Formats: sequence, C-alpha cells, structure tokens
Amino acid sequence: MLTAKEKLDELLSLGIELNQLNDLDILLEKILRDARRFVNADAGSIYICRKDILDFTYTQNDTLQRRLPTGEKLIYSTFSMPINTDSIAGYMATTGELLNIPDVYQLSPDVPYSFSKKFDESAGYTTRSMVTLPLKNTRGDILGILQIINAQDENGDVIPFATDDETLMLHFASIAAVALERAQMTRAILLRMIRMAEMRDPKETGAHVNRVGGYSIEIFEKWAERHGLDEKEIESGRDSLRMAAMLHDVGKVAISDLILKKPGKFSSDERELMKQHTVLGAQLFLQAQSDFDEAAREVAFNHHERWDGDGYPGHVDIATGEPLPDRQRHDGTARGKKGEEIPLFGRIVALADVYDALSSARVYKEAWSEADVLETIKAEAGAQFDPETVDIFLSRIDVLRAIQERYSEA
Repeated sequence: MLTAKEKLDELLSLGIELNQLNDLDILLEKILRDARRFVNADAGSIYICRKDILDFTYTQNDTLQRRLPTGEKLIYSTFSMPINTDSIAGYMATTGELLNIPDVYQLSPDVPYSFSKKFDESAGYTTRSMVTLPLKNTRGDILGILQIINAQDENGDVIPFATDDETLMLHFASIAAVALERAQMTRAILLRMIRMAEMRDPKETGAHVNRVGGYSIEIFEKWAERHGLDEKEIESGRDSLRMAAMLHDVGKVAISDLILKKPGKFSSDERELMKQHTVLGAQLFLQAQSDFDEAAREVAFNHHERWDGDGYPGHVDIATGEPLPDRQRHDGTARGKKGEEIPLFGRIVALADVYDALSSARVYKEAWSEADVLETIKAEAGAQFDPETVDIFLSRIDVLRAIQERYSEA
C-alpha cells in the first residue's frame, strides 16, 4: 500500500508518465492500472462517454486473473448503457459527483441508482467497496467514468475506500483526463487518415485497422515476455506499435484509383505499382521525430515481406525506392528481406493483417471460416510468417477473437 507521501509523489510523476503514451487503448489500460495501485484496489473499470451512451471499455480484476493459468488473460465482453441515474456509472456521468460506496450490496433505499449483480454472479466474484469518479476535461465535460472496486488492506482483506483519499483521487482523475483527451484527439487524427485511405480502398476501414492494431500488440506482448524485455520497453513498444499497425497501408493514398479500384486482376505492371504503397507509406515517416514515426515507417515498409524472402519491397532505399546496390538479384531487382532481416514490427503486422483480411468479408469475397484461416496460417509458418509469431498467435487466439468481436464492422 502507498503511504500519503508516496501518493503525492505518484501524482507528481503521473502526468509525465501518462503524457508519454499516445495510443488511446494503451493509455486507458495504464490509467486503470495506476488508479488501482494508487488506492490498493483489487479491480476496476473505465467507461467512455459517447453522447448519451456509456461504453464499457476496459476492466481489470486481480482476483479473477489469479484464477487463470499463467500467461492467460481475462476476456470481457464490451457493452453499452444509457447515461441515466439508474446505474452507479450512469448516475456519476449524469451528476459528475464522486461516489464512495462502502458496500454496493447495502445501498440506501433513498438513492436513485442500483447495483447490478449480474457480473458478480456470472464471474463468481463479490464486489463490495467502490469509488466512481469522473474523468473531466478542462471545460468540465465528462469524457469517461473511472470505477475502482474493492480497496484492500495490507492483508488483502476488502475494506471501504478511505474518505481521506477522495481529493487525491479526484486530482488523479483530472491528470488522467488531460491525457485521455489528448489520446482521443490522436486516435481521431489517425482514423481520419484511415478514412482518407478508405475513400481510395474500401478494405481500409476503421474496424479493420483497429483489429490489426489490437492483434499486433497481443502478439508483441507475448514476444516481449519471451525475450525478457523490461516493463518500460514493453509499454513503449505497445504504444508505438498499436498506432503504427493502424497505418500499415497508409501509402495506398498515393496509388492511382485505376489500380486500387480495378475490379479484375492486376497486370504485372499494375501489381508492381501497387507494391509501391509500402515505400510510399514509409516515406511519410522518413524524417522520424518520435518512436511512433520510427515504428510507423518500419511497419509500412515491411508488412509485406515474407519470412522465406519472397516478399516486397525488399532491400530498397526508402527515399528513392531503388534497390540497394549490394542487395540485388541477378536481374537487378531488390532481394526480399528474409527471416530476421525483417524488423519485428513488420513481421508481427504481416501476420495480424493477413489474419484479419482472411477473416473478414469484403465486397469481393466472403469471410473464410476460422478453421480455414488458422490452417492457412499454420501452413505458412516458416514460409510467409515468422514461426515464432505464429506460435504466439495461436496461443493467444481466444484474446484475438475478443478483439475481433470488439471491433466488428457493425
């Protein structure tokens, strides 16, 4: 448990840490994790406000996590609820008032809200103490709701949240809301870039790129764990990779409509022009000013390389698109990158992108069955895909299914 001085020190460093994260999903996970640590809470959730709706976005629960085998993740269904005073979160979003409830099963009959026992009953969990507080921006608009559950003493027993912590928690929420608003703006900019690509290529939908981003960080997390990366490296890598993965095909904005929207098969010349979207996308991030720029360049440039060396664009100069002099085939074309010559983020997004493309219905094809998709990916381990990323992918398939459901096309 943090002492009062440690909590103050935590607040001072929190703003710096949160503002180092740019991706919305990664930030929400950190906000919730830090909020729980701040008051030694077992569980918590974040809801995001969307007009008159609250979207249940993220949740964490240490008790339920401990029941799972090592390395597995809790999988939750996302849902939405109206903003009204019927629920605790809805009441918070309506009034903007902090609620500190010692026992949600012992609510006064005078309060307008009620506690739903559905989650507790289905999960075999017991919610008791709960603090619900607003994530407000500088204009006073409520961006979301932070709900922290089951404060614990030093023995791990559930206790009420201390009233002395309420002011500090509101400060925490204010700092988090500033970072949240910035991350929402960053996500909106990225999705506008995606919509530009979507106008050119209907395959590049917001749902598609969010799924590819989600799949990619799941694969990266497990890879990083296997290879002993420390917590800061993992968090930084996840943040950059998720956004970069969303922009993997951004170079298509520079490809002619005559090619992108051609109904039939490409000629060999058209196919070569289409391949240039990898170089064109990487060129957008040639003058890298951040880890994200470097990751976006790496992903755009390498997500069509193959583990066996038969991918593209191969060993070319990003600035010119010309083959590197010492990396050419006999015919003067660029040799494809092979194996670990392909940067990690490129290898990961290559797999995530193909998985989603095969699994999704498009105007020109039906979605493949999951069995066919998985069989194809297994068969391509060591050929199209890095065998280790395939192994990790298959071990995380339950989580990937949940991401697929969360970012459905509907």
